[in-house]
Amino acid sequence: MRNAKIAIVGGGCAGLTAAITLAKQGWEISLFEASSALGGRARSVRLKNTTTHALDNGQHILIGAYSETLQLLATLGVSEKQSFLRLSFSLLMLTQSLSRLKIETSAYLPTPLAMLIGLLLCQGLKFSERLAAIGMVLRLNFKAYRIALDLPLADFLRQQGQSKNTIDLLWEPISLAALNTPIELASTQVFLNVLKDTMASSFDLSLRKNSDFLLAKQDLSKLISEPASAYLKRHGVDIKIKQRITAISKSDDGYRLIGAEGQDMFSHVVLATAAHNAGQLMVGFAELQAELAVLAKFSYQPIYTVYLQYPTGTRLAHPMIGLANGLGQWVFDRGQLCQQNGLLAVVISGAGRHQKWTHEQLSQAVELELKHSFPNLGEPLWHKVIAEKRATYACTPDLARPPQKTALPNLYLAGDYTYANYPATIEGAVRSGLACAALIGANA
Repeated sequence: MRNAKIAIVGGGCAGLTAAITLAKQGWEISLFEASSALGGRARSVRLKNTTTHALDNGQHILIGAYSETLQLLATLGVSEKQSFLRLSFSLLMLTQSLSRLKIETSAYLPTPLAMLIGLLLCQGLKFSERLAAIGMVLRLNFKAYRIALDLPLADFLRQQGQSKNTIDLLWEPISLAALNTPIELASTQVFLNVLKDTMASSFDLSLRKNSDFLLAKQDLSKLISEPASAYLKRHGVDIKIKQRITAISKSDDGYRLIGAEGQDMFSHVVLATAAHNAGQLMVGFAELQAELAVLAKFSYQPIYTVYLQYPTGTRLAHPMIGLANGLGQWVFDRGQLCQQNGLLAVVISGAGRHQKWTHEQLSQAVELELKHSFPNLGEPLWHKVIAEKRATYACTPDLARPPQKTALPNLYLAGDYTYANYPATIEGAVRSGLACAALIGANA
C-alpha cells in the first residue's frame, strides 16, 4: 500500500515522530498543525515588546534513559553535545527555612551503586531517613520496580517508611517533574517505571548514563521543531500550518478531514493531538465508543512557567535548583543553559492555589520566594507567565489508556497518553509515535 496517503493531525512530538518514521520509509504524508508552529508543548514563543529571547512554553528535562528521543534527535542531525548540558544525577533542593538537601552521584560507577552511595552520603536527611530511602530502593530493585496493586504515590511512600521530610525533599520533587501530578493522586507504578529506567536496575556500565539529566542549551523550537520541519520537507512531507481539523468523515474511499484545504482523501489518519482534542475528533463514530469511554475518564493538570529577567550579571550556583515547601518547584538559570543571561525560569507543576491568581500576582509571589531563597538577587526587570492549563493528563493509579490502533480501520492514535508505561513526557510521545508508525507499516 505504498501508494497510500497518510494524514497526521497534530505536529507535536508524537505526530512529528510518526511523520519522520513514515517519511523515512517512503510514505506520502500530509501533516496538519492548528497553530502557527510545530512542536506542540515542546516549542518556544517570542514575545513582542518584552524581549528578543525565545521563551519555551515549558521547561523540559530529558534523562539519559530517554533513548528513543535521543535517537530521534540524532536522526534529525541534532548534536547532543552542542544541544544539551549533560549532568550526572544530582539534586540540590532548598526549603523555605533555608535548609537543603544535596545528592551527588559518581559518573563512573554503575547507576544502582552510584545512587545508593549518593543517598547514603546525601546532605539534608537524617541517617535513619537515608537508610529508609536506600532500603526502599533495594526492595524495589529486587521486585523489578513492580507492585501488585497500583495506589497513590503518597500512600505507597508512607507504607515504605519514608518520612515527611524525605518525601518533601526527595520523592515529591522527582515525581512532580516526571508525572506532573500531585503525589496524593499520582500513580505509583508509572512513577516506578520512570524510576527503574533512571536507576538502570542492572549493573551494566553501558547504562550508567541513564540517570543523567540533559538540560537543553537551545530553545525548544531550535532543538526539535525546526530540525524536524527541515527533515520532513527534505523527505517530501506536505506540512500544513494553521489548519485546524474540526471533524473527520469516512467513506469507502477513505477519510476526509474537515477544516483542511482542498478535498483530499486519505487512506490512513493518525490523530496526534492532545487527548481531549482527539476525543472531539472521534465523536460521531459508533465504532469508537470504547476509546471515547476511556478518554472521558481523563482529567488534566497544568504547568505554569514564570520567567523573571534579572540584570545580565545574575547567576545562580547551579543551572537547576529545586525549591521545596513553596510555590515554585524548580528554578532554571537560562543564562547557564541558553545564554539568556539573567533570565530565570521557575516551574510550577500540577494543580494548586496559584491557578486562581492573576499572572501579576503569581509573578510577585514567585519573585518573593526567589528573593527569600537567593537573598543576593536584585530586582527583576520584567516577568512573563506561560500557563499550560491542560499541559498533561493526570497520571493516576490504574488509568486506562487507549491503544494506538483504534476500532476503525486505518485510524490511529499517537500521543504520550497512549504509551501506557510512561507519564506525559517527550519520551512517551516519541515512543507512541514510533509505535503508531510500526502499526501502519505492519498492516501495509
